[in-house]
Amino acid sequence: MRLFAVRDYRHLFGAQVIALFGTGLTTVALGLLAYDLAGPRAGMVLGTALTIKMVMYVVIAPLAAAYVDRLPRRTLLVLLDVVRGAVVLALPLVTEVWHIYVLIGLLQAGSAAFTPTFQAVIPDIVTDESDYTRALSASQVASTMESLLSPVLAAVALTFLSFDLLFLGTSAGFLVSALLVLSTRIPDARPSTHTKAWDKAASGIRTFLRTPRLRGVMALNLVVAAAGSIVVVNTVNHVRDGLGGSQPDVAWMLAASGTGTLVAALALPRVLDRIAARTVMMTGAGVLVGGTTAAVTLIATDLATWTGTAVIWTVIGIGMALIITPTGKVLRASVGRNAIPEAFAAQFSLSHLAWLITYPVAGWLGTNTGLTAAWSVLAVLAGGGAVGALLLWPRHDGRGTTTSPVTPARHAPSEDRSTLTKAA
Repeated sequence: MRLFAVRDYRHLFGAQVIALFGTGLTTVALGLLAYDLAGPRAGMVLGTALTIKMVMYVVIAPLAAAYVDRLPRRTLLVLLDVVRGAVVLALPLVTEVWHIYVLIGLLQAGSAAFTPTFQAVIPDIVTDESDYTRALSASQVASTMESLLSPVLAAVALTFLSFDLLFLGTSAGFLVSALLVLSTRIPDARPSTHTKAWDKAASGIRTFLRTPRLRGVMALNLVVAAAGSIVVVNTVNHVRDGLGGSQPDVAWMLAASGTGTLVAALALPRVLDRIAARTVMMTGAGVLVGGTTAAVTLIATDLATWTGTAVIWTVIGIGMALIITPTGKVLRASVGRNAIPEAFAAQFSLSHLAWLITYPVAGWLGTNTGLTAAWSVLAVLAGGGAVGALLLWPRHDGRGTTTSPVTPARHAPSEDRSTLTKAA
């Protein structure tokens, strides 16, 4: 691909991928650490830790996007990697649950600042318009693949290593990411045309609120988060306590969901050439509603088995891919070229806001009232999101349902795009 012939982008993208997988492996290891410290209450601990993660993403990411043009970006990216590496290295040493919360807050603050900073750099090192759009999509795909493949890598690693050594490996990964950033030539940012930080942070969100198809995407974010929270938060307790499994079994069950997402994501590009994105994403919503309903039925009837859980987890993974994979195409088709970074930044924050709602339900409600009640609430949220998407996203919406870009956006001046994308 011509995009990856650009050396600086190739190194920077490699740094992002390594950092993403470091965060993903840390999440898997964190679940096992929570079980060691809290046992049956591990779900609540993990739910709280992941809620802190989402708070950081929702609050810090827009602020980082707003102020990134005022900071030396290469230095900032390297510093964020070093800080995250040091935090992960400290996680195996914790002895109290509150230690986890403090360290996770620091770790995720760094991760929340890394992505918008990375996106702000892209237009300065990828100057071709079509390659620039592909670069934004590649960044989104990398974020998606992290959640899919991290459990698989963790499962393989846990076959040979204890989970605390995962922290050591991910810490080394962050340092490699920092070295890759150091090897790139990242120019200092030029000041944005927005004079107020809030204008930059809020412009993409305003676009979502006034665009019907993007309001539909917001509702679909809730469907993904509701189903995904069952897998991410509750797998450790379900496998260890409900099924009597081991540490590697937890990672392999997470990998079942990741495998479903990966297979669907690889098949979707050809499908999206023939079928409208809206149709694919609404199908994904139906699959996730069915998956969460099946999960509730499984746990409520005390018929949970390894096979049944693995099948449902795989179905949930497939449904997530059906919604997440076409999202970038819908964003690009909904705004002009010079507004693409702001749209991607808004989707980053709004999607994590949905997880901020569902993580506490899975963790806190699941611990205090049981998985049946928690999963029932999440199934209702998934159903509500699916219905909301159907109502908010018009069926006959040419821009949101076809693969062609918005015509007026094709001739947006590149110099305008370079200026405005500093808010990404």
